[in-house]
Amino acid sequence: MPGRWQRVRRARGTMVSFRRVERSEAGSVVHADHQDNRPAAPRESASVPKAGSKALAAARKRFEGSLAQRFASELKTLDFTAQIMLFGAGMLLSLLPFLILLSAFASHRVDDDIALYLGLDRQAADIVTHLLTSSRASLNVATGSSLVFAIFGTLAIAGSLQQVYEKVFREDHRGIRGLYRLLIWLAVLCAVMTAEGAAARPVRDLSGGLGLAQVVTFTILTPFFWWTMHFLLAGRVSWRRLLPSAIATGLLFAALGIFSKFYFSATIIHDSRTYGSIGAIFGILTWFVAIGAVVVLGAVTGSVWRDRFTTPIRGVVR
Repeated sequence: MPGRWQRVRRARGTMVSFRRVERSEAGSVVHADHQDNRPAAPRESASVPKAGSKALAAARKRFEGSLAQRFASELKTLDFTAQIMLFGAGMLLSLLPFLILLSAFASHRVDDDIALYLGLDRQAADIVTHLLTSSRASLNVATGSSLVFAIFGTLAIAGSLQQVYEKVFREDHRGIRGLYRLLIWLAVLCAVMTAEGAAARPVRDLSGGLGLAQVVTFTILTPFFWWTMHFLLAGRVSWRRLLPSAIATGLLFAALGIFSKFYFSATIIHDSRTYGSIGAIFGILTWFVAIGAVVVLGAVTGSVWRDRFTTPIRGVVR
């Protein structure tokens, strides 16, 4: 009587053997094993994705294409960290000496303005005053060359600011053609800083003076940066498109003023005790880096916000 084959799994998931089962004439069962080296079909995995993996995938899906993702992408394109560090270092090495020299020629105390912008208390302001005290300057070779180097350094900062705006608003760099714009912008910057200091100083010591001072800051700096972006971009971007970035920059400067009031006094006092009078420079450098961050973040925030809520309607990127 012909036999039949039985499939027998010898090893778990590896080998399969076949056993022939025959019946003899006496009715007894005879087994004949046959080895088959074919691999067994893989067992289906019964594992279930972990809840953490699902949550991470869902968060990544929500992030892609979101306002936050666009914002982070713009900052990465600008190399945000390196950019604000260069701003801070440039202002410390060029803009601050430039203002000190101008104040010396004009018999104006720049340390009072810096203490006002930093929101310093009397003790911290005295430290900055002793650090930045200058006498009336006379024009000679040394002061003249220092002033020239400070001007060129400050123009380099203005050029960096111009390139930031060009990258944010996707405009080509004009190169040397825009040099005169940097000189004009520098002159306007000095006038605006003087006006802001004169307007904010009377309200600083009033009841609620901190809030009033930041209102003054926002009121003066928002139009200034609105004009700055339009002017440094040579009018290639419309006023309407630049307005959200100007408002964001003004708000961030006001927020920086409030933060400075509660941070820099204690920092400058601590650093001066640890490192001597030069320790105040560390606080001023931090403030300059924060200014760079405010300028870049303000431009990017306004641009991303406007594009986010206008491009779906118009169907274009820019």
